Parts: sequence; C-alpha cells; structure tokens
Amino acid sequence: MIDWAALTPILIILGSAVLAVIFEAFIPRQARRGVQVVLSMIAIAAAVVSVVWRWTVVSADGPTSIAMAPDGSTDVGTFVEDGAALAFQLIILVCALVALLVIADRTQTGEGAFVASAATQPGSSDEREATTANLQQTEVFPLMLFSLGGMLTFASAGDLLTLFIALEVLSLPLYVLTATARRRRALSQEAAMKYFVLGAFSSGFFLMGSALLYGYSGALTFRGIGTKIATGTGMDMLLIAGVTMVLVGLLFKVGAAPFHAWTPDTYQGAPTPVTGYMAAGTKIAAFAAMLRFLYVIGSGVQWEITPVLWTVIIVTMAIGTVMGLIQTDIKRMLAYSSIAHAGFILIGVASFSQQGISATAFYLLAYGIASVGAFGIVTLVRETDTEGNILGEATTLEKWQGLGKTNPLLATSMAIFLLSFAGIPLTSGFIGKFAAFSAGVANGGTVLVVLAVLASAATAFFYFRLISYMFFRDPVEGSQTVASEGFSIVAIIACAILTVALGVFPQPILDFLGEAAVFML
Repeated sequence: MIDWAALTPILIILGSAVLAVIFEAFIPRQARRGVQVVLSMIAIAAAVVSVVWRWTVVSADGPTSIAMAPDGSTDVGTFVEDGAALAFQLIILVCALVALLVIADRTQTGEGAFVASAATQPGSSDEREATTANLQQTEVFPLMLFSLGGMLTFASAGDLLTLFIALEVLSLPLYVLTATARRRRALSQEAAMKYFVLGAFSSGFFLMGSALLYGYSGALTFRGIGTKIATGTGMDMLLIAGVTMVLVGLLFKVGAAPFHAWTPDTYQGAPTPVTGYMAAGTKIAAFAAMLRFLYVIGSGVQWEITPVLWTVIIVTMAIGTVMGLIQTDIKRMLAYSSIAHAGFILIGVASFSQQGISATAFYLLAYGIASVGAFGIVTLVRETDTEGNILGEATTLEKWQGLGKTNPLLATSMAIFLLSFAGIPLTSGFIGKFAAFSAGVANGGTVLVVLAVLASAATAFFYFRLISYMFFRDPVEGSQTVASEGFSIVAIIACAILTVALGVFPQPILDFLGEAAVFML
C-alpha cells in the first residue's frame, strides 16, 4: 500500500507539468501563455495548501516513510514525510511562487525575458522572423514545474537512488532554461553548456559516492546505511570516501567553492528571472538534501568529514567575498554574493545540531526571498540607445546611478534586499546570519563564525557601493526603468515586505522551524 496522500505536493506539481506539456500541443498559440501562467500559479498555490495540510497530519500522526518499489521493499523509491521535509518544501514553494510572477512578466515593449524561439540560431533570419511574429516560448512554464517537482522530491528523498533521480529532474530543465535568454543569446547558450558539463561532472561524483556507500552497507536508503554505520562493517575508508563524494555532488548544487565555477557564468548568462529562481530554489533544495544526508548518514563519520566541511566553508567565504569586491556586473556580483552566502549557511549545516537545521532553514527562506526580489528588479532596469529605444538589461553598476531619483520604489526595494544580504538588523538576513552563527558557536565553530563576521563586513562594501550609486549619484544617460504588466512589481513588493517582516517579527517562523527541525531516522 502506497500512501499517495503523503505525496500530494509532488504529484500536484509534476501532474501540472505533464498537463502543461499537453496544453502546449493542443491549445492555440495565442492562448498558451495565459493558460500556462494560470495553470502554474494554481499548481503552486495548491501545492502550498497541500503542504500545510500534510503538516497538520504529520503533527497529529507522526512522520512516515513511503516506499514506491513494486515489491514493497524499502531499498529504492523511498520518500520521507517529516517536519523537516515539509518545512523545506514550503520554503521552496513560497520562493517559486514569487519567482513565477517574475518569469511570467512582460515589459511595456511586449517582450518577456525569453527568446521567441529557442531552436533558432542566434542572429539568424529565422530568429528575426520569430521575434517579428511575436512568438513566445511558453514551454518555460512546464520546464519550471518539472524542475520544481525535482526540488520538492530532493527535499524528501529517503534513499540515494531517489535522490539522484530528483537531482536530474531538478537540473535538466534548468540547463534548458538557462539557454533561453532573449538577448545576448550566445552568452546564454555558453552559460547553459558550462552548467550542463559541470553538472554532469558533479553527477558522476554523486553516483560514485553512492556506489561506494552501497558497497559499504549493501543498502541505498539513508536508514539502512545509518544502521550499518552504527553496527560497523570494518570498511570505514569506503564509508568516508562515499560520504565525501556524495557531499561533493551536493556542494556543487549549492555553489560552494571549489565547486562554484558554474555560478557566475550561469547567473550572468541565464534569463534574469530564471537566475532568481535558480538562486533561491536550487540552493534551498540542495541544502535540504545535504542536511538530511549529513545528519542521518554523515553523523556517523562526523569527526572525519568536519575538516573537509571547515575547509570548504573557509574557501567558499573567501572566494565569494574577494571576487565579489571586484565585480562591475550586477548579476556576477550577486553570483559571488550567493557563493559567500553558501559559506555562511554551511556553518549552520556543519554544527550537526537541531539548532543548525532550523537556522539553516530560516537563512534559506530569507536569502531566497531577497534573491528573487533582487533579480526581479534587475529585469526592469534597462539600457537605452541614443534615440531612446529600450535595449537589454543594464547590468553594469554605473548604469544604476541615480535610480533612487528616477524610480524610488525599485531603488528602495533593492536597498532592502542588499541590506538583508549584508545582514543589517531589522532585515531577515540579519536574523538568518545570527541564527546560523549562533548554531556554529554553540557547537564548536567559533573560529568559523569569526571568519564569517569578517567576510560579512567585507561583502557589505559591494552592497553599500550599489546603494550609494542609486541614492547619492545623479542619473546617467543610457539607462531607464521600464513598466511591465505588473507581475514583477507585485513580486518585488511582496519580497520586500517579507524581508522586513521576517527581520522585525521572526519568532513565529523560528518557532515553527524549530518544531520541524527533526529528521525521521
């Protein structure tokens, strides 16, 4: 007997993705975009409701493990429904909902962020014809839903095989979406290729680590491997190598150094709404999987892998901070910012405590909301030519000068997000850093926290540099903000309100995450 009700959020998203593909085939071209936007919004909203419902069930009846194998075995196809899985799924869905608004938006010129026809060669006559005909690549909506389904599965997978399948379902649509930018298409396709090649490389590490862990324990489930670790098999080197290699695959997805090389190029080349979606959703899902893997399996070799984690954390914070200081492109600056944040979040992960789980979850919520909002603003700041025609996004920092005078709403919202990234009090970013650093100090990571505070102070420079450009310099020629259908503005305002609200009234969310921060063993 399979408890299908426990899989409701995942089934809603993946079922809607399949339905969206069918709509692509049978609905007239003119009506597709509207139908896809409505379907995607309804699907994500329904998934949020189902997660809340399942939370009430788990609170009353306790966590469960769902086995999908035809013979009823629990070796493969295992999902875990516990408080931690549902909390991370809810965070992913909230970020995905606001990211969908940015993805669905179109500017006053009637164009979205995506190419008219992704199958055409950049600069070709076919591309010009597709653009002139105002074609729309509405396949981005089912692709987003498929990747979202992978993220939800990633957060609740209970065995290595299911985790790998979820990893691919999450990643493959993102590889395609990265290559669909409307402007600078060659750069977009190059970014997608780098992301794909390095992603395949990291998948190889993940699979090899899974094979080693299977050789060590004879099991694929986290519970089975954890049982073997408790009893001991005399093959500890196999265990340590397997845990480390699986960890490498997960560190790639969160953009931690030295596995971060894809991040700046992919963030810069991808359509900006997709960049915001990736920055939030992928990082949240990967950290959720990493927490479950390390706390159920890795805790058995905690002393052996702690030096590895400490090294990764220090290198990640250093690279994200130093490289972020020299960036002149706002998307690359935010990419290196995300790398530095990965290091900060890893401090909570490396604490190996219940406090670390809740702190990581809150930090990811704060970071995800602010990232979607920040990249949503980037989509609305555009370059113009000498005749005033609107061109692509103004990503060089100098083009943002005087934004506080030309568009106070966008500039103020961007300042809120940047202050949150910097960890300034009364923003959600401050509470997230305080919680993660507190977990680190409480569990022997004082040295890491001191280094993280110094790195945070250094990263504040490039956040405040952009704020000074927006509010303390005069506007420059060659850039302006554009109006849109309104979806992006709704998302930006919602993200700004949530960022401040979580910074001023964090306790209810912290209490909720504290209750949820227990993995089913």
